[in-house]
Amino acid sequence: MAAYFNKITAVGYHDIEKEIEHLKQTRPARIKALQAARALGDLSENAEYSAAKRDLRHLESRLRYLSKQLRYAQIVTPKADQTIEIGKQVTIEFLDDHDTENYEIVGRPEADVSQNKISEASPLGKALINQTVGDTVTVESPNGSYLVKVKAVTLTQ
Repeated sequence: MAAYFNKITAVGYHDIEKEIEHLKQTRPARIKALQAARALGDLSENAEYSAAKRDLRHLESRLRYLSKQLRYAQIVTPKADQTIEIGKQVTIEFLDDHDTENYEIVGRPEADVSQNKISEASPLGKALINQTVGDTVTVESPNGSYLVKVKAVTLTQ
């Protein structure tokens, strides 16, 4: 069975690398906190020990998750054309209310709606992939379908 690779931008890949480095730097402090809490005595009623153990376990879990994200990542380099793909900035107009929005199309691991970074696997992202400026697209979402028109496509800085 062939391995499945998640498409990701180079910026997203480097952001994950930075987070891994940050977590590795905070790990020794968390281990010391666990050792200090363990030295307090009875572990059955030691809230500090339970919290320190939980924090270290969370950090280790996050490190494993992020390492796996990098292991199965495929960095995508977008082409300098008007076709929508991962790594491009897209300006769209919602045809129901003529509201205009800008989105960056990114891979699943780096999607963040608060920063207008949408995954190519999201309903809007799926509908926009491989479209060009001027195309009108029907987006099938869990709340119903709607139409959007592609106004501009640029490379992400």
